[in-house]
Amino acid sequence: MGRIALGLSYDGQGWRGWQTQAGGQTVQDALESALCRFLAVPTVATVCAGRTDAGVHALQQIVHLDSAAVRRDESWVRGLNALLPKTLAVQWACAVRDDFHARFDARARTYFYVLRSAPVRSPIAQGRVGWVHDRLDDAAMRAAAALLEGEHDFSAFRSSECQAASPVRTLQALEIHRAGDFLIFEFRANAFLHHMVRNLMGVLVTVGRGRRPPEWAAELLRDRDRRRAAPTFMPDGLYLAHVEYPGTDLPQRTARNALRHHLGDLFAASGTAGSWP
Repeated sequence: MGRIALGLSYDGQGWRGWQTQAGGQTVQDALESALCRFLAVPTVATVCAGRTDAGVHALQQIVHLDSAAVRRDESWVRGLNALLPKTLAVQWACAVRDDFHARFDARARTYFYVLRSAPVRSPIAQGRVGWVHDRLDDAAMRAAAALLEGEHDFSAFRSSECQAASPVRTLQALEIHRAGDFLIFEFRANAFLHHMVRNLMGVLVTVGRGRRPPEWAAELLRDRDRRRAAPTFMPDGLYLAHVEYPGTDLPQRTARNALRHHLGDLFAASGTAGSWP
């Protein structure tokens, strides 16, 4: 048996998230079904870098599986994509060491939240980006973001269904970039709690609307009470963009290049293609 790593991208609309569940319609179900057909085996078990929720997208989800099959890297890509739905695609495949683990070897994960701030919603961007009709205060949101960076107890930002043993996480970076009507929120952490990014977005947007001062973010961290924070923000604009594996040379794009690759058409259509780092 050899271990294979796959890089996946998917449009989260129409999927009930990554993890297999009764009733199907999950990314894992679709991938494992295609793998069984491609490898002519009854079952295949996959492990992913991070489970995404319903409606959440992936630019570079990393998955590993074990197989005795001998295939060229491009054969894995072409063969599986011929069997997968159009909203899910393998971007690359490669052999990895036998003890590589897509989840436990990951040392950092980067998510983007793409938000459109404009008076009228765009039907073209529907489901691909979040939307608010307000004009947001970038400076206030950046001030709040600076208070959220670092190692903290993120109890105020975790779902009640979160199964993590500890609420402590290290938010290594939280950057906010503007590109015309678009705001791109870049989150990098060692790991994330269930709904953590969407709950952080709820607080940042509330601050951006002027309904709370930036210091509110620090108060929430200190009080550790989810009930006092903002509602969980919509999943539409959330993208798993990059997973870091020190000492492992996977054929990934950088997080920002992955966003440009998959959403370049959206930014280009808005005339903002080159206006963020």
